[in-house]
Amino acid sequence: MTSRSFPDSRSPDARETPRLPVRRRRMTTMIVGVGLLAVASGLLGQRWFGEGRGYVSEDTKTARALESHSTGTPVWENPPAFRHDVFTFARIRYESGGFGGFGGFGRRGGGTWQTDLPDSDLNLSYRLQQMTSMKVDPDGRIIRLTDPELADYPFIYIVEPGGLSLSDEEAAALRKYLLNGGFLMLDDFWGEREWESMAHELRKAFPDRAFSEIPLDHAIYHCVFEIKSKGQVPNIRTGINSEHTGVTWERSDAQEVHHRGLFDDKGRLMVIATHNSDNGDGWEREGESDYYFHNFSEKISYPLGINIIFYAMTH
Repeated sequence: MTSRSFPDSRSPDARETPRLPVRRRRMTTMIVGVGLLAVASGLLGQRWFGEGRGYVSEDTKTARALESHSTGTPVWENPPAFRHDVFTFARIRYESGGFGGFGGFGRRGGGTWQTDLPDSDLNLSYRLQQMTSMKVDPDGRIIRLTDPELADYPFIYIVEPGGLSLSDEEAAALRKYLLNGGFLMLDDFWGEREWESMAHELRKAFPDRAFSEIPLDHAIYHCVFEIKSKGQVPNIRTGINSEHTGVTWERSDAQEVHHRGLFDDKGRLMVIATHNSDNGDGWEREGESDYYFHNFSEKISYPLGINIIFYAMTH
């Protein structure tokens, strides 16, 4: 990664604005100046405890509608001229199961699809706008794969996919979405059992394609930040303890980080699976520990998340 540090300031008069959908063809006009990143030093002056937990009703459409489970989420608004030209972080709501046998619950309790909500989505969205020239929706979006509006969101995120269970309708919708130019990030799943469960579900959408390791010379590692290694982001407790233990993995068969991908017929990366790493906690928990922030949020999860989204919006 480069030596750029993350700014510590928020606009004092930032306010919320409504979510507006976006398609990639409009978004590419906004990212010309990405090389002019915001450069600042020091810690986050106001950083933003808990895990995204509890029942989230089907009527809940945005991350902004939920209360913070960490140290608070940033708010901001975009100029009127950009009301229809913003990137929206879209999280997929899904039913849990898979042959991994999670039965609707993740490793740490609660519905797997909502882990780290809302803080991870909103913090990353804020950092994306702060560190690039992109204008970003301050509300985020929660959506199902079968929602007719799915095509309005060129990037989608699935957390804890080791518990993912896709219906035939969802698998077909995901295949169509990705082959039409969409991009999927799979994050926060650990060990071989969860990998095999996720891969089994993705084969419902792509029985003709197999995951392969993404090499570090791929453009996704060089489009905003220079990323030279595949760093491991542990959950907040393991991360804080790692200062003394050196352990950053959640289980013995999850010590090595893998970034594997699915590619379309033209070689475009359309799915990235960040296996044996919890980037979502890096985004959600940035305000709970200086050690965790400096070693995992700032160094690994934010640069990777920003690069992935920028790649998704420009390819």
